[in-house]
Order: sequence, then C-alpha cells, then structure tokens
Amino acid sequence: MRRSPPVVAAIFCVAMATAFSASTFPHWMLGPFTRPANDAPVITPKPSATFHDPLRAAPVHWEAQHTFNPAAIVRNGKVFVLYRAEDDTGKNTIGMHTSRLGLATSDDGIHFTQSPEPVFYAAKDAQMSREWPGGVEDPRIVQAEDGTYVLTYTQWNRKTYDIGIATSKDLLHWTKYGPAFGSTGKYANLRYKSAGILTRLDGDHLVAAKLQGRYWMYWGEGYIGLATSNDLIHWNPMEGADGKPLVLLAPRAGRFDSALPEVGPPALLTKNGILLIYNGKNGGHAAIGADGKAALAPDLSLPSSTYSVGQTLFSATNPAQPLKRTNHPFFKPEMPFERSGQYAAGTTFAEGLVFFHGKWHLYYGCADSLVGVAVANPSSVP
Repeated sequence: MRRSPPVVAAIFCVAMATAFSASTFPHWMLGPFTRPANDAPVITPKPSATFHDPLRAAPVHWEAQHTFNPAAIVRNGKVFVLYRAEDDTGKNTIGMHTSRLGLATSDDGIHFTQSPEPVFYAAKDAQMSREWPGGVEDPRIVQAEDGTYVLTYTQWNRKTYDIGIATSKDLLHWTKYGPAFGSTGKYANLRYKSAGILTRLDGDHLVAAKLQGRYWMYWGEGYIGLATSNDLIHWNPMEGADGKPLVLLAPRAGRFDSALPEVGPPALLTKNGILLIYNGKNGGHAAIGADGKAALAPDLSLPSSTYSVGQTLFSATNPAQPLKRTNHPFFKPEMPFERSGQYAAGTTFAEGLVFFHGKWHLYYGCADSLVGVAVANPSSVP
C-alpha cells in the first residue's frame, strides 16, 4: 500500500552522496546483489488457501491476491520469511484488501514452503480498532538477545496507520503491544510506518544491538527518522530543536528517492558504521507533491514513481549522523515480475535481510504482488 507521507518538519542532516558503478562498489556497502539463476519470484499467491477469519467469522482466501513485502530471519538453520498476504475481499485497489502475515520456510534461502494459514492477523484483541479491516502489513523482524523475536509492522484500519510492535518465541504465537510511540501522548495521532531496528551480526543471526545503553530504530516513509528504546517495545522518537521528529533523510531532487525515502530492512552495525538499506520512490510528472508542496524533479533514468533500493551509512558513535548516501540505486526493478503487478510502476521494495550459508540474502516485494530474493557474496563480513 502506498500512502501519502506524514508532513514532518524537522532539521535535515546533510549526508555525503556517493556515486558508484558495478565495478567500483563502495567498500562500506553490502553487495553487489544478483538474482538467482532462475530469475523467478520465491513466494507467490495461493488462491485456494483458506483461513477461518475470527472477525468475519467465515473462511477467507487469505493469500489469493498478492504476497509481498517480506521480513526474514534465520532460525534453526533455515530461513523464515514473514510476508504480507492480501485476500480477495474489499475493493480491487491498493490498500483496500485485508492483509495478514504468512510464514514461509526454506532450507536454501531460495525455495520456500508456505504455511497453510496466516500466523499474524487482525483479531478480537486490544489492537482490533487499529488493524481492522485493513489488516497488518509490511513487517520487519529482529531477534532480541534472549532469543525473542521482535516484529515491527503497519497497523492499518483504512483510516489511519502506525507502527505496531509484537513479540514471539516461535514465530507462530504472538503478543501485540500496540503503537511503537504509544497510544496516548504527543505522538498518538501521528501517521507513521516502516521501521527497522538496529542489529549486529552474531554468527548467522542478526540480533538487536545496543549502542550507548539503548536500542535504536530507523523509521519513516517520506522522511526517515530515529527512535530509541530501553526494552525494544516502547520507543521514543528523537527530536530536533523544534520539538518535532528529527529528519535524517529527506527526498532529493533528481535522484531515485526524489519522491520519498522509506526504511528497508533492519539496520546493520558494521565496522564502518551503521548501514541502512532503504527504499526510494522516484518522482513523477506532477508539479505538486503529496504533501501539497512543489514536487522535486525525478531521476530521468528511472520510470516515474518506481521504487528502487539504496544504502546509507550512519555514524556508530552518533546514529543520527549520516556519513554516506548512494546517489543511484544498487538494485531496481528489471524483471517482468518486478515491473508489472498491483503497483504498475514497479518495485523492488526491500524489507528482509539475512546472512545465510555465508551469503547475504535480500528479500523484497515485487510490484506489490510477489516476493523476490537477491544474493550477495560478501568480500568480508561486517
């Protein structure tokens, strides 16, 4: 689902832009990433799959329409992917079906087996008013130091949205905690989505990392901000001098993120700093943007409104300080299944990253319709 970004006024920290080509891939970045030899999506809809929905009190074809925007984690020597699945209810337009999260497993990171029913969905619980009838969307997942899995996701009731937090010990049974920034107080009415918690690589697991005694989370669509937490559940946005959320990354004229940047997979602590893979939407031909202001000029080398993927390096001593930022996407829609689907402009919308069998696996949504994967052989482990 593509919605207008929140209008957030804050201080913009200018980052160093870095141009690159395939032959000069910067040392601070992950990649280059390549698609598997079969060049095919790894998770696709199953129109026959049914689930007895507790709110409809009836069976629904829960992944009949689209399967996309995946989170990923390594567990017990396998890759587990939580993916957004849309049913065949509602209007036939983006964001108007009901979304649930399915679970798929793989021994090789490429070939997946999908569970017959969703594992995370809107239900008769304390979050129902925030999650129904739109559902739960666009997950990112990390592992806590005690083995608990922490999920960030979008709560969507077709009126407003926010980042929800949930935890699980087994990826099957979940506890919901509500909005990341709280249901009362200063940010109770803020529209915000897309959040990746800072991680470190521990063997083949990406584990939530503490810096300066706190956990850190990059968040946002339209503008990317930062929040901190003591427990991975309750989060406080970092603010500028004006008392509003601090803006770390903003749209840039003439670049692949000229319409908006949006957080991708959980950020990664490396020897060079904090690496954030993020999604960028290219500008269109409209003179006025979604926020009512003059639209920035798009990157003319990319189709209008395309989503592609870039990387930013932040300081490990000051996670709010960007050091380097790509001017060009390192991964973009090229295959037919990435350029045609529910989102006609095309997307490679990255949300899942794992280190598996000595390689980086990047899982992404394809045109809001399918799940793809790209793989990188690292020259060194961060």
